[in-house]
Amino acid sequence: MGITDDAIEVRAQGWRRLAALHGLIETELERRLQASHQLSVVEYTVLDALSRQDGWHMRMRQLARAAALSSSATTRLVTRLEDRGLLTRILCADDRRGIYTELTPAGQALLDQARPTHDKALTESLREATKTPELESLVAFIQT
Repeated sequence: MGITDDAIEVRAQGWRRLAALHGLIETELERRLQASHQLSVVEYTVLDALSRQDGWHMRMRQLARAAALSSSATTRLVTRLEDRGLLTRILCADDRRGIYTELTPAGQALLDQARPTHDKALTESLREATKTPELESLVAFIQT
């Protein structure tokens, strides 16, 4: 194995560790958010992203990037959340093709209820991950 091969393997190991930590965290977040608030992780992510905007709205493509979803998946997700009364779509006044997505009061209320669950699950998942030697240094890095 050459130097280049070693460097590739180190990066691959790092990527596998990151993927393992992400999977561990996402699984726990999904379980707790669904059980307590009937929200998926990606639904929570969308509500959270919208809550952090000035004026509390985003263009659909910005929302897709924030949630790491395709345009079509974002449209389906927004439709589901809109049907639940958690957000609404607004036509952009200066660009009729543009659509904004905005959190409703019900969406903000659900997010406010879910945030402590999310934060506790994240904290506990990271603490649990430190018990796995391969993940301990990654968790330490994230928390700095």
